[in-house]
Amino acid sequence: MSKRPATLRLDRLLANLGYGSRREVQQMAAAGWVTLDGVEVVDTDEHVPITPDLASRMRIQGKALDPPPGVAVMMHKPLGVTCSHRDTGPLVYDLLPPRWRRREPPLSTVGRLDKETSGLLLLTDDGALLHRVISPKKHVAKRYLATLERPLEGGEAAVFAAGTLMLEGESKPLLPAELEALSPTTAWLTVHEGRYHQVRRMFAAVGNHVAALHRDRIGGLYLPDDLAPGAYRAMTAAETDAIFAPGAEPPPTLLR
Repeated sequence: MSKRPATLRLDRLLANLGYGSRREVQQMAAAGWVTLDGVEVVDTDEHVPITPDLASRMRIQGKALDPPPGVAVMMHKPLGVTCSHRDTGPLVYDLLPPRWRRREPPLSTVGRLDKETSGLLLLTDDGALLHRVISPKKHVAKRYLATLERPLEGGEAAVFAAGTLMLEGESKPLLPAELEALSPTTAWLTVHEGRYHQVRRMFAAVGNHVAALHRDRIGGLYLPDDLAPGAYRAMTAAETDAIFAPGAEPPPTLLR
C-alpha cells in the first residue's frame, strides 16, 4: 500500500518557501497569483499534498513553484565563494534566488568546499540525506582534480593507498585513497572521508602544494558538463540515488 504524501496548508507552504509572510501569501492568493493544475487557489487554508511533481503543477504569477521541502540541489561551485551562512564576502547561498535564503527548513551545504576549490557541491534541507552523505561510516567517495606546484615523484599513489598516512596535528591515519596521475603536475585523487582541507594537506604531507583543486564526483554522481560555474538545479530522485549506487561503493579495504 503506497504511503500518502504529507500535506501543508498553502499559506504555510509558500511562507516556508520564502515567498512572504502568511499574510502576504493570502494577498497573493486573493489576487489570483497562485494556481494548481491551472486552477486558481484562493483559499490559503487548503492543504496541498507535497508530491515530487508539485513544482511543475503549481505556479506563482505564472512561474513554476520553487522546489518544495525535501529538495536536494547540485551546484557548480565557482572559485571565490564560501560554503557558509555567516562568513563575510561572497557565499554560495548568494548564488540562489533571494527567497531561498528564507526557506524553512533552511538549505545547508552537504559538506564544504573551501573558497579556492571549485566543482560539485550539494545543498539540501533534508537532514537525513545530508547525514547519510557525510557520515564517516558511509565512506562516500569524493573525486578531485588536483593541479600541483611541483611534479609528482612517483611514490605518492602507494603512500595514499596504504591507509597509514598521518596528517599534521592528527592522531588517526587517513583511510586509503586512490591517486591517478594524468601528467607530472595533475592528478585525480579519490578520498573516502571528509577531513578539514584533506586533499591539500595530503599533498603537503608528501612535500607538494596544490595550486588548483576541482571536485567532479560525489559517490556515483558526476558534475554535469552542462552545469556552468555558479549554476545550480534541483536534483532528480535518480541523481540522488546515484550518490549511493553500487558502483560508488568504497574499495573492499575500507569495508573491513
